[in-house]
Amino acid sequence: MTAEAMEAGTGDPGPVRAPDSERPLRIALLSYKGNPFCGGQGVYVRHLSRELARLGHSVEVIGAQPYPVLDEGVPLTELPSLDLYRQPDPFRTPKRDEFRDWIDTLEVATMWTGGFPEPLTFSLRARRHLAARAGQFDIVHDNQTLGYGLLGDLGAPLVTTIHHPITVDRRLDLDAAEDWRRRASVRRWYGFTRMQKRVARRLPSVLTVSGSSKQEITEHLGVRPDRIDVVHIGADTELFSPDPAVPEVPGRIVTTASADVPLKGLVHLVEALAKVRTEHPAAHLVVVGTRPESGPVARAMERYGLEGAVEFVKGISDAELVGLVRGARIACVPSLYEGFSLPAAEAMATGTPLVATTGGAIPEVAGADGETCLAVPPGDAGALAAALGRLLGDAELRARLGAAGRERVLNRFTWAQAARGTAELYREAIARRSQPRSRDRDRSRDGNGNQGRSRAWNRDRYEDQSRPESPLRSQPRPRCDDATARAACTGAR
Repeated sequence: MTAEAMEAGTGDPGPVRAPDSERPLRIALLSYKGNPFCGGQGVYVRHLSRELARLGHSVEVIGAQPYPVLDEGVPLTELPSLDLYRQPDPFRTPKRDEFRDWIDTLEVATMWTGGFPEPLTFSLRARRHLAARAGQFDIVHDNQTLGYGLLGDLGAPLVTTIHHPITVDRRLDLDAAEDWRRRASVRRWYGFTRMQKRVARRLPSVLTVSGSSKQEITEHLGVRPDRIDVVHIGADTELFSPDPAVPEVPGRIVTTASADVPLKGLVHLVEALAKVRTEHPAAHLVVVGTRPESGPVARAMERYGLEGAVEFVKGISDAELVGLVRGARIACVPSLYEGFSLPAAEAMATGTPLVATTGGAIPEVAGADGETCLAVPPGDAGALAAALGRLLGDAELRARLGAAGRERVLNRFTWAQAARGTAELYREAIARRSQPRSRDRDRSRDGNGNQGRSRAWNRDRYEDQSRPESPLRSQPRPRCDDATARAACTGAR
């Protein structure tokens, strides 16, 4: 359904009845980018909307291109942009008859001057759309847009998910820039982060996906900790599940690289594979992602003669992805930083043993080294090779880690748990809107920024989770050269 059709309306929807703890909620879930094959935003929108609907809530996703893939029963309202970064003609100049209003002009002008317009322009379109449908929603949930258009009265309380601050990406790109021209380009591209900082500080309710991300949001965006709640996301444990009938492929290592950017650590995994193959010649890597034509990964594959030992697959179905992971001897997350790590949770849910780095929030998901995974420092190809070689040579260890990993995900990281926690935060936001803000209410939040209540979905989020030093201070500075990849995945990793 298009936004224009929705805005036309069919009459006055009538007054909004005061929500209570039992009545299903009417939820507007906003997502300026919903590509399910590029990072976590599209995955988040799809699975959270499905589970909220299963709880009995009415969920409507309002999104722009690339549109999210949604499950049956969850409607999508299209709020189209000019889709300036689409393939195969990214950074295109639209034809004159494509322009509809001043927001389109702003979108093109920002791109022409080297900026990334989508968070701002989507927020302006979303505000206009929500104003035309006043009274139709109990809650508005923004998925990391953080645009000026979402400030002020939207007709319903606002809850905002920040997966991790994009200022992290900006800092890493600046540190990797080789000259002043490159630094100027990076600063202009990430100009929207100034807006996101200003907007984030004014938000009444922020939801994030890990304790590590909460710390980064406080440090980088200046959001008060008492305004941030952690609700872990997770895996679709019905889809990602063990299947003893699927044969294990000897030597297969599987990983996901949603974008060809150094942040994902793929070059270190390729280097590790070269070392592993000296003792395990059958070892080979399957990468869920696009094969890079140039850059560090392509050069490493050529240098080590790994063209026949590394396979890239993209655009595969959910069933095909699950089959790849089930058939792997090892799943690997080599990232230098993650705000959560859906690939880790999904691999563990299948019972496939995991080798993962300790970058960002990955330890919160993967658990303790030697208990639910093998953990290595980010950016250390030697340590990665040692862990991979150890697992390839020890079937008993693989079985133990695989079983323990699935148990961890079932207990902590499911979309059903995430939906229940998110719905509770919705009701709190609605209650706060109907009551005057008080100092006593602020003080009722504990030191972690959560109100003093028992939450099964959030209670043990810091147990057995070491808090590594911020990756911006302690880890190598990767370089993100591909502007098209950044456009495809900004805010989604």
